[in-house]
Amino acid sequence: MIDIHHHLLPGVDDGSPDFDTSVAMARIAVADGITHVACSPHANGQYNYDRERYEGIVSNLRERLAQEGVPLTVGLGCDFHLSYDNLQAALADHAPYTINGKGYLLVELPDFGLPRGLTETFYNLQIAGMTPILTHPERNPTLQADFSRLISWLRGGLLVQVTAGSVMGKMGKAAEKMAHQLLANRWVHFLATDAHNTTTRPPKMSDARRLVEKKYGADYAHALCQENPLAAFNGTPMPPQVEPLKLYENLEEASWLTRMIAKFKDAG
Repeated sequence: MIDIHHHLLPGVDDGSPDFDTSVAMARIAVADGITHVACSPHANGQYNYDRERYEGIVSNLRERLAQEGVPLTVGLGCDFHLSYDNLQAALADHAPYTINGKGYLLVELPDFGLPRGLTETFYNLQIAGMTPILTHPERNPTLQADFSRLISWLRGGLLVQVTAGSVMGKMGKAAEKMAHQLLANRWVHFLATDAHNTTTRPPKMSDARRLVEKKYGADYAHALCQENPLAAFNGTPMPPQVEPLKLYENLEEASWLTRMIAKFKDAG
């Protein structure tokens, strides 16, 4: 499995506090069947995102994991918050923010509410060469109340990541309910751990994968945990996706002119 949302980098945010914890988290991930991790430190007002410094920490972490015999491939992205400064910087050069600098961007919403102009924001990110991945929308109370807001974003090419813990009911009942609604509609493209430590938010995906496989099919589970995240990790195009449900049924009716032309064709 490939985990594209994981706070494994030590001492940079509210995730792993030190290298010893990072190694312990890596061991748990490997034991759970995870082979690749994209470290995703926060990029927000609380945590200054310094890509050059973080690249050095990733290099040190790789060396430490090799010394400890932990077979985990480690990359770097970020947990991108939609501040004005972040957006301007990413639109100018996405490489410092995207997963391994290759175009896929993890976008995190505020804990409460939704920023204005999200549809335009996602469009602008795509025009600038990025593929935005909305992280754990099932944990946002505004979207929990009305997740149909996702429809226009999904139609526009937005990708969605759900937290493995939400699937298993560890993020609250509302998050669990919405996670399974999204999965049932095939609106989810990635499962990820969003791991922060070894205890309360550990790097485990296998239980959620098995549940998705049981409820929604083995092919879908494979796509969410391997095929799709590997594409994001490597910066390659997404493979063909399972057809989403309830996404295109309510498109606007054809214009009156289109309907009239069709009527005349039928009459002829």
